[in-house]
Amino acid sequence: MKKIIFNSLLKEIVFFFLISSFALTLIIWVIQAVNYLDIVTEDGHSFKVYFLFTILSLPKIFSQSLPFVFFLSVFYIVSDFEEKNQLLIYWSHGVSKLQVINKIIQLSIIFVLVQIFFSTIVVPFTQDKSRSFIRSSNLDFFPNLIKPKKFIDTVKDLTIFIEKKNDDNSYDNILLKDESNKNNTQIIIAEKGKIILKDNKKILILDNGEIIRINKNKKTTSFNFKTTQFDLEKYSSKTTKTPKIQEIATIDLFKCFNFLINTNNSSIIIKSLICNSDSLKNIYQELYKRIYVPIYIVLLSLISSLILLRSKNTQGYFVFKIKIFLTGIFFIIISDILLNFTGRKLTNDLVYIMIPILSFFIIYQTLVFKLKIKQ
Repeated sequence: MKKIIFNSLLKEIVFFFLISSFALTLIIWVIQAVNYLDIVTEDGHSFKVYFLFTILSLPKIFSQSLPFVFFLSVFYIVSDFEEKNQLLIYWSHGVSKLQVINKIIQLSIIFVLVQIFFSTIVVPFTQDKSRSFIRSSNLDFFPNLIKPKKFIDTVKDLTIFIEKKNDDNSYDNILLKDESNKNNTQIIIAEKGKIILKDNKKILILDNGEIIRINKNKKTTSFNFKTTQFDLEKYSSKTTKTPKIQEIATIDLFKCFNFLINTNNSSIIIKSLICNSDSLKNIYQELYKRIYVPIYIVLLSLISSLILLRSKNTQGYFVFKIKIFLTGIFFIIISDILLNFTGRKLTNDLVYIMIPILSFFIIYQTLVFKLKIKQ
């Protein structure tokens, strides 16, 4: 009977978590998707790249919101059971409050493992995959980037100015500044221009103009042309294409971390990660975030379970619930704040690591003591 009772509570928590997590993840995803429209409107990538880039952000959103949603789920379900007098069934069947809390803590360990799985494997993979679409994307919406009477420098090493855009998608009075060659800066002025697709490549056809070349010694040469072709395929967006540390596989971070702590003043490239002493702090923080921060979920499960200490009929029950909720939010914020201070000093890192563990044992022992007094 006890097993059935426990399963009922845990199923309610898991079900509420799934519904809440889905809803919150979707809301955040929609908001982020709107912000990501810049990769189309400003960086010139296609809607296909935009869709793939945004859809692959879902695991990251889910992973980041998991601790809060789990805390909220336990807090809400336990409160709901108390409000509906369902907890009386537990007490009447000989189930103690400490047993219920222990079951919730056991459930939280499963969620810790889920969080670690997402943060160490799924999220880095999907983040790297989404960024790969940006790296490999050409400027599909290049013509849409060009605005009349505006200097457009969205494209790396290229500045474009046009005076007028005609109905047939041709341009009048064009100025281009090409800095792709480090030894020579090229300025092109043309009366007419139009972007065409030739052999699956975007080509800017320019008519009646002048090409001015300025070398690194500031010497200038120029010549006129009637018609010339300007290849746009070699240019890319200014969107950051170097992999961020959040996109690096966990195993590669471990390899780099191990290399750095066993060598002095050395550098090595592990896949796309530049592994040197300057990156040690960031790598440590990233590993700390992926592997250790999920431990806070166990602490949050204990805090949310503290509602069991009081009945809804006791005076100050509502204020007690508010305090518990704020305490949980406090530890969620603390976990993020401490993350920014890790990797600077070993003694401080040990303190940061011990905070959730000591907090858990202090709260748990206090809880056991209070429950024994009430018996």
